[in-house]
Amino acid sequence: MAHHKSALKRVRQTIKRTAQNRSLRSDLRTVIKKFRLILDGGNIEQVQEAYPGVQKNIDKAASQGILHNRTGSRFLSRLALSMAKSASIRSKLSFHNLTPLSTWLGKPGDAAKGGLPMAEYASRQEAFKQAEIAALRDTGHFARRAQTLYGYPHFICDTGGSICEWVDPDDDNDPLMQTLSAECLPVWIKGDDAHTQELIRRFDKAPKPMAYQPEFLLRVWREYLSENNCKEDDVDPDAFIRWTYAQALAHRQPRYEAMSRWGVTVTADQVAGLKSEDDFDDMIAGTLSA
Repeated sequence: MAHHKSALKRVRQTIKRTAQNRSLRSDLRTVIKKFRLILDGGNIEQVQEAYPGVQKNIDKAASQGILHNRTGSRFLSRLALSMAKSASIRSKLSFHNLTPLSTWLGKPGDAAKGGLPMAEYASRQEAFKQAEIAALRDTGHFARRAQTLYGYPHFICDTGGSICEWVDPDDDNDPLMQTLSAECLPVWIKGDDAHTQELIRRFDKAPKPMAYQPEFLLRVWREYLSENNCKEDDVDPDAFIRWTYAQALAHRQPRYEAMSRWGVTVTADQVAGLKSEDDFDDMIAGTLSA
């Protein structure tokens, strides 16, 4: 039994710290439990709003020694994966809200910053690729349904920019381009350098997940790790996709240009000047006649 004043003081401090740590552990368990209930609710906006608070509590617990750093990272990784799965399973997609899809697609890198392991990220990229190809092949079906159900005589399929990643632009017999060109007129909206810089500026301000050709993704991932002398788990997800974006645009440009022979080409400035449906029809008609 301690009798010295300093020893008694250490005993009191230990009792106090033990009580504080027990309370903090209990609070952390409560925070995580509440977050999992929000996840189960499937409201992606509430999930995204709540996640930073959970991350802050876990980081605080790790910094105070209540959790080991690796344990904290493991918690965050599992919660990030659960968040992505919740978005994919429960959230409703719409033309005006693709947030659940972006959340599910994710970004590679540090789990503590919401990143995914590269193997999981690549798997989701492949799943997205197959889903987008399937959706594009349904263009004719949806065009006919639009006419049957709503009486629309015309149908515009606004493809994602990643369409150029899934086709062979130099193959005159590419199956996806053959399917699309048989059902509609492909239109390439060509941007200039100023347009490209504006896209980069917007993306840098609000980076979002993208889909990449597997070979391109592997190359830029290896280059990023080498240039920044870091491991996969240390990569800042937003920093990586910002770094990759300009390269992705440069990678896609010649692919779009090669694909343009399947249809017509208009400029981004021409499209920006459109005010009505008639303006759009006149632009396409003028391009065809030229």
